[in-house]
Amino acid sequence: MGRKLGDITLRGVREWLEAPAAEVAERGGKLNMLRGAVARVTTPLLPDDYLHLANPLWSARELRGRVVDVRKETADSATLVIKPGWGFDFTYQPGQYIGIGILVDGRWHWRSYSLTCPPDWSDERYGKRVISIAVKAMPEGFLSSHLVSGVPVGSIVRLAAPQGGFVLPAPPPPKVLFLTAGSGITPVMSMLRTMDRRDSFTDAVHIHSARTADDTMFGAELRALDERRTGFTSYLHLTGKHGKFRLADLDERCPDWQERETWACGPLPMLDEIEKHWQQAGIGDRLHMERFEVERSAVGEGGTVTFSRTGRSTQADGATSLLEAGEAAGVQMPFGCRMGICQTCVVTISAGHTRDLRNGAERREGEKVQTCVSAAAGDCTLDV
Repeated sequence: MGRKLGDITLRGVREWLEAPAAEVAERGGKLNMLRGAVARVTTPLLPDDYLHLANPLWSARELRGRVVDVRKETADSATLVIKPGWGFDFTYQPGQYIGIGILVDGRWHWRSYSLTCPPDWSDERYGKRVISIAVKAMPEGFLSSHLVSGVPVGSIVRLAAPQGGFVLPAPPPPKVLFLTAGSGITPVMSMLRTMDRRDSFTDAVHIHSARTADDTMFGAELRALDERRTGFTSYLHLTGKHGKFRLADLDERCPDWQERETWACGPLPMLDEIEKHWQQAGIGDRLHMERFEVERSAVGEGGTVTFSRTGRSTQADGATSLLEAGEAAGVQMPFGCRMGICQTCVVTISAGHTRDLRNGAERREGEKVQTCVSAAAGDCTLDV
C-alpha cells in the first residue's frame, strides 16, 4: 500500500509520472496539460539528466521501457514483458510491431519485433500497462540470441512507437483464416489474444507449422484456446514429421478458405507461395501478409560512407546497410521497421551513389534513400 500524502499516494504519483505523456495536452485537464508542456519545452538535456536520476523510464526525448519478465516459450524462444515509460501509445492495433534497442557491450542494437499482447494490456503480475514481444533466437542473429538467453530482468531498453499495416480490424470479419509458421505466429498471437479478450471469436481457423511440438511457440495456449472457444479452431502441422504444409490440403483443413479473410505470416518462400495461390484463385484482395525478412537480391560495391552533419565516416562492405554502418559509427540514425516498409529511415544522398539491396536500383546525389535496405555503391555521403 502506498504511503499517503493527503489524498495522494506515492505509488499513485509514481504511476502517474510513468504513464504516457503523448497527447496529454489534448486529453486530460490542466495537470496533464502542464505535464505535457514541460515535456515539450524543456531542453533535450535536462529531462534525461535529472529525471533519469529519479527513474530511468522518465524521459522527455525518447521512449524507454524496463524488462520485467523473460519467460521461455521453447528451447530457443522467449517472451519479454516490458513496462514502457513516458510517451508510449498503448492504443496500437493487434498485429503491429515495435522497435527495441538493447545496450550490449557499450553499443545500442536495434531490431523490430511484433507485439504479442492485446492493446492496453495490464497484468496483475506486472502492474498496469505492460507490453510483450516474443523472440526466436536465430543462428546468425546476435541480438535475438541475446534477448532469448542473455537479457536480464530489470534491463532498460529503448522503444520505437508501434507501427505496421498487418493488423486485425475491429470488429474482425465473420470468417477468418490465419496461416503461420515458426516465429510468424507472433503478430497473430496479438490478434488471437485480442479476440479472446474482446469475446469476438465468431469463426476463426488457425493453421500453424512448426518442426516439432516442442518447437511450437505458444503451443499450450493455442490448445487451451481451441478447447475454450467454440469459434476458434487450431491445427498444428509438424513439418519434421509431415514435411511442409501443402496449400492443396486447405480444401480438407478449411474447405471454405476462399470465403475467408486471411492473415499469413512466416518465411518468405511460404508467403510467396500463398500469395500466388490466392491470386490464382482470384481472391488476392482477401489476403493480408507480414514479411519478416527483406530479400536482398543485390549487393553494392561498398565504400567509405560519410555522415555529413556529424563529420563521421566509416568503411562499409557491399552487404552492410547504410543504417547499420551509421549505427556502428555511432551516428544517431533515423529508423523504424528496418525492413524497407515504413520509410522512417529515409535520408538524402549528398554525394556519391547507393544501391538498393532488394533489387539493385541505384540512387545518386540529391535523391532520397532508405538506409535500412541500401548499401554504399562506392564512396558516398549522407545528409545525417
